[in-house]
Amino acid sequence: MQVDILAIGAHPDDIELGCSGTILKHISLGYSVGLIDLTQGELGTRGSAVLRLKEAEEARKILGAAFRTNLKLEDGFFENNKTNQLKLVQLIRLHRPKIILANALADRHPDHGKGARLVADAVFYSGLVKVETEFEGKPQQPWRPRYVFHYLQDRYHHPDIIVDISGFMDKRMEAIRAFDSQFFKEDSNEPETPISSPQFMDALYYRPVELGRMAGFEFGEGFQCESKLGLNDLFRLG
Repeated sequence: MQVDILAIGAHPDDIELGCSGTILKHISLGYSVGLIDLTQGELGTRGSAVLRLKEAEEARKILGAAFRTNLKLEDGFFENNKTNQLKLVQLIRLHRPKIILANALADRHPDHGKGARLVADAVFYSGLVKVETEFEGKPQQPWRPRYVFHYLQDRYHHPDIIVDISGFMDKRMEAIRAFDSQFFKEDSNEPETPISSPQFMDALYYRPVELGRMAGFEFGEGFQCESKLGLNDLFRLG
């Protein structure tokens, strides 16, 4: 299935935490979106791989994404190597997205920066004629998305662009809360983690407020881009 946007995260819930408002906004505009999780998040303190896969599917339904694929790489220890690059190249060529949304380039969790680099390298190799892949026994054609945008995660980085997600905050929070095992619950006996406090849920609201304020929106999500962004028309900003 070809999609306009392919969102990729190292763990189930990365996409929702980083760019679910942007996904909801673009689906509402008529664009198609697919999701890929690199790992099952099996090293997470709370929940389990099986539970997180169920939560991820529930979040997909809330977002309205066309599909969600899990590569089942090793959580915490996957490598940016040829084997994993080619797995992603195959999916990029299969879905032929115009834009990819990927993990933060640097973050508290090592998998985030590592996942970002894996995606960026796979995007490059996906465009090379002499990198050969096949799907269901048929050779694939080279494909390179126009842009790779890296969403912000735990650490704040100054964004290159801010997307207006005003009107989508409630649905964004609903998609995030689909990962019920990971976040604050008053009656939970699970160990505390950096994302299980009520303060973390507050931060999920206030960062879009701050990013939105910077760009003149009610709510916003920020992205970094390693390539330079060009315009044909100054009046098409905002």
